[in-house]
Amino acid sequence: TKMPVRTLTSAADAERIFNEQLTKCKTDYFDFYLMHFLNRDTWQNATRCKVYDFLRRQQSEGKIGKIGFSFHDTPEVLETIARAHPWDFAQIQLNYLDWTIYRSKEQYEILTRLGIPVIVMEPLRGGTLGSLNPDAMAILQQAQPQASAASWAFRFAAGLPNVMTVLSGMTYTEHLEDNIRTFTPLMPLNEAEREVLAAALLAYRKGLAVPCTACQYCLPCPVGVQIPRLFGLYNQYKNSGNFFHFNLAYGNFSEKENAAACIACGACLKKCPQKINIPEELRKVAAEIASGNKK
Repeated sequence: TKMPVRTLTSAADAERIFNEQLTKCKTDYFDFYLMHFLNRDTWQNATRCKVYDFLRRQQSEGKIGKIGFSFHDTPEVLETIARAHPWDFAQIQLNYLDWTIYRSKEQYEILTRLGIPVIVMEPLRGGTLGSLNPDAMAILQQAQPQASAASWAFRFAAGLPNVMTVLSGMTYTEHLEDNIRTFTPLMPLNEAEREVLAAALLAYRKGLAVPCTACQYCLPCPVGVQIPRLFGLYNQYKNSGNFFHFNLAYGNFSEKENAAACIACGACLKKCPQKINIPEELRKVAAEIASGNKK
C-alpha cells in the first residue's frame, strides 16, 4: 500500500496513517510500501515529515518488506529523489507513447543506472494504447493479425530488463484473458517488432489533433519552447479528455519551455515536414491551459 505524502502535516501523521492501514487491512506486514505521488513539492513535504526514516524503522521491525515510491515529475527531480536514499523499487509512468513525450526513457535509465527496479504504471496510457486509430492498427495487424494493440504495449514495457512488474487495470474478463496470453510466457519485442511499433506510433501521431510526429526538426527553438513534447501532451489530452493530467504534466515545463513562451518568430515553420502552423498550435495549447478547462 502507500503513504499519502501530500496529506501529511507532521511525522506523527505518517505513524498514525500507517497504523490505521495495518488495522484496516487486518495485517501486521506489507510486502511493498511506497511513498505516493512524489514530485518536487511532495518530496519536500516527505523530507520535512521524515517519512523515509519512519518507513525504514518499520522495515527494521519487520512491518515492511520493500520500500519504494511512485513518481510524477521530471527526470531531474527523479535523480534527486533516487539518490537521496537506498530504495527497493520505484513506480513510474512508462509506455511507448510517453517514452519521449513524458521523458519515461530518461526516468527508466536513471533508475536502471542506480540499480533501482522499476514498476510500470500506465502501460496503456489510460487505455489510449489499447485502441489506436485505424491506420496504426492496420500496421500492427499486418505484422501480427491475432495480437491485440494492448499486447504490443505490454510487451514493450515488460520487455525492458530493469522492469520488475507491469501494473494493468482490467475492466472485462477479455482484458484478463488477453493479458494472460501476453505474459504466458512473456516475449519481449525483437528489433523487427520494435520497428513495426515505431511505424504504428508514427501513424497514430499523424491522426491526432496536432499531426506532430516528434521528428524534432523544429528544434532547437530560439526561445527554448519544447515543441514536440508540448504537442504530445496536448494530443494525449485531446484524446483522453483528462485535463487534470494535462495540466499536471504541463506544470513540469519551465517558463521558457512552455507554450506561452512562443514569440511566433516563425523559425520552426520552414523546418516542419508536416507543415504544421506551430505558433498557432502553441497558442491553442497555451489557451487551453489558461482556460483551466472551465467549459
